Amino acid sequence: MKSKEVKTLTIGQRIKEERKRKGFSQEFVANAIGSTKQAIYKYESGIVTNIPTDKISIMADLFGVTPAYLMGWQTEIEPPLPANVRPVTTKRFPLLGEIACGEPIYASEDHESYIDASADIKADFCLTAKGDSMIGARIHNGDVVFIRKQPIVENGEIAAVVIDNEATLKRWYFYPEQKKLILNPENPTFAPLVYIGEELDTVICLGKAVCFMSNL
Repeated sequence: MKSKEVKTLTIGQRIKEERKRKGFSQEFVANAIGSTKQAIYKYESGIVTNIPTDKISIMADLFGVTPAYLMGWQTEIEPPLPANVRPVTTKRFPLLGEIACGEPIYASEDHESYIDASADIKADFCLTAKGDSMIGARIHNGDVVFIRKQPIVENGEIAAVVIDNEATLKRWYFYPEQKKLILNPENPTFAPLVYIGEELDTVICLGKAVCFMSNL
């Protein structure tokens, strides 16, 4: 394979060239590294040159090159992977804090914390489970639960719910005709949480649990 000379290219030009070579949009790359489309534009245009090393590493994996190649320290692109092999791509998900599986615990929005997981996960953020009230759904203490933002979920689905500024993870059952919400645990030693009438005003659905990552 003929080597590709990149000595004259800036890091932004290399990022743009490799992104286009892979057919990725700026938005796709931004999502993969936990950033914004505007940030990718600034990288590629040279407005921002001091790019964090962790983002360079993720982009290199995404493009199938090495960080050294993007930085200009390596002047050849390594041979492509075989057709039946693909690189694992990751995405950074904001970790909003702990979510209770038992007694609700305040979920602080600490956007300085992130979890790197598969880019295939269709979620907006993740939370760390606390307690054992959801073990029947195979969600254990310390597991990371990925949440897709939505104001309501289907009955029987697991939702992240905020109640009086505290968060909990439970199976959702809402009956609008009765103005009644039941949040069921997945552990018979815990009682369901029931909210009726005006009590519903204290409950906010953060979104649907779509995936979890276990330490077990």
